Amino acid sequence: MKKIIFLGLLIVLLPVIGIAQEIIEAPVWNMGDKWNFTGNGIIEVAKADQSGYILKFSDKNSVFESQECRSIFFDKATRNRINAVEGDKRKKYKEGLSKIFDFPLSVGKQWKWNYPGIAQGWGGPISVDFYENYTVSGWEDIGVGGGKFRAIKLEYLRHFLTPSGIKMGEINHLYWYSPDVKYFVKCQYDKDWMANKKDIFNWELTSFQLKK
Repeated sequence: MKKIIFLGLLIVLLPVIGIAQEIIEAPVWNMGDKWNFTGNGIIEVAKADQSGYILKFSDKNSVFESQECRSIFFDKATRNRINAVEGDKRKKYKEGLSKIFDFPLSVGKQWKWNYPGIAQGWGGPISVDFYENYTVSGWEDIGVGGGKFRAIKLEYLRHFLTPSGIKMGEINHLYWYSPDVKYFVKCQYDKDWMANKKDIFNWELTSFQLKK
C-alpha cells in the first residue's frame, strides 16, 4: 500500500520537477565575453560589477537591436536595459527592447513594455506610444554558424497607437536564446517590416568567447 502511495506521489511530482528544470536564471556575464554575428556585428561585455553590466554594440550590428546606442547598461537581476551609456555618462534608457531580457525565463512566460516615440505619419513624424509584448513559446534545437544549441524561443510583438488611439504598425520578430551561449543565437525579423530597411537584417551567431 505504501509503495502504491509513493508511486502515485512520484507521478504527481514529476511534471512539477519537469517545469522547474525549464526555468532559466540570468547568466553570469564577465568582462570580455564576446558574441560575433552575421553582418560583422559584435556585442561585448565592457564592464561587469555588482550593479550590472555594460554591453558595447559594434557599428555593424543591426541598428534595431542596438536601438542606435553604442553602449547599454543592463540590470544584473533581470537584464532589463537601464541606461544608455556615452563615455562616463549615463542617461535613462527610453528606447525599444528595454525588456527583451526579463529573467528568469520559462516556457509560457509573458510580459509587456510600452514607451513613447516617433513614427512616420501621412503628414510627417508624429508622437505615438509603442507597445511591446513578449512571449516565451518553447525550446528548439537551433543550428547556426557558431554551432548547434538548445535554445528557448522568444516571440516579440510590437504595435503603436496614434494620438487618436488608432492601432498601427504591428510587427512580429523571433529570437532564440541559448543558456550555453548566454545570449541570443538567432533573430528573425518580420519580413514585411524589413522590406525597405537596408540597415535591418536577420542575424545569427557565428562565434563567441566566454571568459571565466
